[in-house]
Amino acid sequence: MNVREFTVKAADGSAYPLADVPPGPILIVNVASKCGLTPQYEGLEELYRAYKDKGLTILGFPCNQFGAQEPGNAEEIASFCSLTYDVTFPVLAKIDVNGAGADPLYKGLKSAKKGLLGSEGIKWNFTKFLVGKDGTVLKRYAPTDKPESLKADIEAAL
Repeated sequence: MNVREFTVKAADGSAYPLADVPPGPILIVNVASKCGLTPQYEGLEELYRAYKDKGLTILGFPCNQFGAQEPGNAEEIASFCSLTYDVTFPVLAKIDVNGAGADPLYKGLKSAKKGLLGSEGIKWNFTKFLVGKDGTVLKRYAPTDKPESLKADIEAAL
């Protein structure tokens, strides 16, 4: 599976081809605004600011499948991310990450790197996938893995 072969939707609904993402590793995260883990936005933004000039891209995918913790529309989500956490990395269109309606990108991510005990399903908001420069999925992280704990893996992928 090559992540760069997928096209997802930007927050405004337009096509967002991952082939157009700048060369370098990509951290893909399903995010939510009303979750106990929402403060991870701050850590994700710190990672992005520390490594974006070296090639890291972070992509946030809002998802409302876990406790209805992302109820807003694209405009509300963007406003929350900007005003509350000064997020500058791309936060794309709201998607499903599990079930029959799961976005094809997430179907591929889950198949490429299974979770605990070989499960494919996303367990909660802020599950993270690190993708290498070549588009292959390098690692999957649990929702509770803090963004700063990913630094060594990100540096290795740069």
